[in-house]
Amino acid sequence: MPIKIPNELPAAKILTDENIFVMTETRAMTQDIRPLQIMLLNLMPTKIDTETQLSRLLGNTPLQVELTLVHTESHISKNTSEDHLLSFYQTFDTVKDKHFDGLIITGAPVEHLEFEEVEYWDELCEIMEWSKTHVYSTFHICWGAQAGLYYHFGIKKVDLQDKLFGIFPHTADYKKSILLRGFDDVFYLPHSRHTTVLREDVLNEPKLKLLASSPLVGPAIMSTENGRQIFVTGHAEYDQYTLDKEYRRDLMAGKPIKCPVNYYPHDDMTQPPLVSWRSHGNLLYANWLNYFVYQSTPYEIEKIKDKAND
Repeated sequence: MPIKIPNELPAAKILTDENIFVMTETRAMTQDIRPLQIMLLNLMPTKIDTETQLSRLLGNTPLQVELTLVHTESHISKNTSEDHLLSFYQTFDTVKDKHFDGLIITGAPVEHLEFEEVEYWDELCEIMEWSKTHVYSTFHICWGAQAGLYYHFGIKKVDLQDKLFGIFPHTADYKKSILLRGFDDVFYLPHSRHTTVLREDVLNEPKLKLLASSPLVGPAIMSTENGRQIFVTGHAEYDQYTLDKEYRRDLMAGKPIKCPVNYYPHDDMTQPPLVSWRSHGNLLYANWLNYFVYQSTPYEIEKIKDKAND
């Protein structure tokens, strides 16, 4: 929780300069509590796995979250039953008149296509544009991050020679980021992708801040200055066996795939994978919900549109 201190106390500026979250008396007196409205745009074919993984992380905080599941109307999922979609999911048309504290846009296995070739690209663009005035903070994951970087800033994805596959170490480029508060000097994230974005393209965009990266994976966590848009190229939400399922699936299909890096003990797939990213995954989402959603979004959620240019 933030520390509440008098507005003009000198410690307020000192603690703020040290990147300690401070809540002044004025803010504390005007803050009320209500459930956070979070929309999950689930683009993954394995929708149940993904919604479970993200719900686990969003539920592991003291904050009350109300989750709205959304799928694209312009693409029919082949891996999720129609009953599940009808029972638990909505389409964008049914929620576009609402406002949300946060939005999560997942990855999708469409990297081999140019963005404009993706079946639901126009619908996704409509949602990303809508998010500017109807969502306080949007969290983009993997391909969703690349799509967001391309749509908002024109940053193109680049093909990799080999699939980036495994658990990779990262370090903070911006150590004062409150999104990374509590992170170790080195932290691990899963990656599973064939494309990347270039570091120089991110650094050349004045509206973006590179928060964390790795020499092996490139830019990993990026944000706009105010945290209204957050981009994570890895999968902090992955379960212990997610990469294992992908690896065995590709092996069975005869695809050229290397053993996931830093995953199985001694690269022996007969042994249970080692989980080295769970604590930082929980911390990443807890920090996002706390600092960029709960502490920042207006209590009257409709006023988000007034902050569109913040």
